[in-house]
Amino acid sequence: MDGSERRREVGRFLRERLGRVSAGRKETATPVGLGLRAIKGGAAIVGVAVERGEPRIVVSRFLATSVEGDRLSLEPYHVAAEFRRDPQGGASPEAVATVVEGRKRQDQVAADGLRATIRALGEARCKPLVAALLVNRAGWITDLLDYSLAWPEHLPVAEGLAVRDALRFALKACRVAYVELDEKSLPDLARQTLDTSSVAIDARLKTLGAAAGKPWRKEQKLAALSAWFALTMKR
Repeated sequence: MDGSERRREVGRFLRERLGRVSAGRKETATPVGLGLRAIKGGAAIVGVAVERGEPRIVVSRFLATSVEGDRLSLEPYHVAAEFRRDPQGGASPEAVATVVEGRKRQDQVAADGLRATIRALGEARCKPLVAALLVNRAGWITDLLDYSLAWPEHLPVAEGLAVRDALRFALKACRVAYVELDEKSLPDLARQTLDTSSVAIDARLKTLGAAAGKPWRKEQKLAALSAWFALTMKR
């Protein structure tokens, strides 16, 4: 699928899934796009509003999926890997139960954090209209525990994918419609959709970062771009 086909697919998804949100009523709150980019222990979440074609940051914060001091909610697959394997070399029942509990904690923390973010936006007369969750091409992994136990270097990947699953849970729990965007193809999709150059987009992101304040690293920039892109496609 080339960039233009992917862009049309995303646009069709957003129109079909989100078109009914504002139908039949006048929206008084400022529509906002949320972008989420997973990092260890949570995600960079950035909210973008677009007014007269110009984006502005309305929120930029860390959305936690773990509790400080609670290793199980931070890295459940690392904890599970420390258990003795079963006689066949697979995950033991204790390891399985550990991951289940850790993932429950991650889901709950993420949902609570997203609710708090939405409340803060509401106080600022803003409302999330769409969210964009940045992903990669690891969808072929069907069993994260087996995958994480296969090789030590798989553990960080499994932890990152678990964070994304927690973010999906939070978005669904908070009833925020969202689209998943491939991180590598996002810059090209955004350039085509926003009808501007990569240089201009980079300059705009730098300006947005100055307004948002620190931290404003790669994670925040990607989250902001995904939010800007998704909101533009919806509008």
